[in-house]
Amino acid sequence: MKKWDHYFGISLNTLLGLSLLGVPRVILHDLSLIKEGSLTNSLFVFIPIIIWIGYIVWKNVKRPFLSLVVIGLFYGIFLAISHQIFWDTAFNASIQLGGNLSDLSPLISSMIIRVFAFFSSLTTGVLVGVISGTVTSVIYFLKSVRKK
Repeated sequence: MKKWDHYFGISLNTLLGLSLLGVPRVILHDLSLIKEGSLTNSLFVFIPIIIWIGYIVWKNVKRPFLSLVVIGLFYGIFLAISHQIFWDTAFNASIQLGGNLSDLSPLISSMIIRVFAFFSSLTTGVLVGVISGTVTSVIYFLKSVRKK
């Protein structure tokens, strides 16, 4: 843990905690308590990311880009797990694949879709981390230019 803290300049627990800020939106969305495109949903989407970036900048973390990619990865893991837990609630009926895969049993179809959904969630989390990390790196660059 000490090596982690020294390398990143931020503790693993803090990275995990920051990534958990995005989980309430996932749960509320999967339970259909908030709707995509609504102001409430937008707040639940962007406020955690703003907090991630703000915290990293405020603490002047050594490796902001990498730290935010890790936060995004953890967020993606929590996103994937949450989607799996709330799958039956989010999708009232079983999902059947189409085309050449339409003859597969519902169980096999569900397994395939869930595996793809899991990896899609991980990818989404990492991409959110990359975008957040890029924004933060630009902020760091602008801060360094202003100091000169």
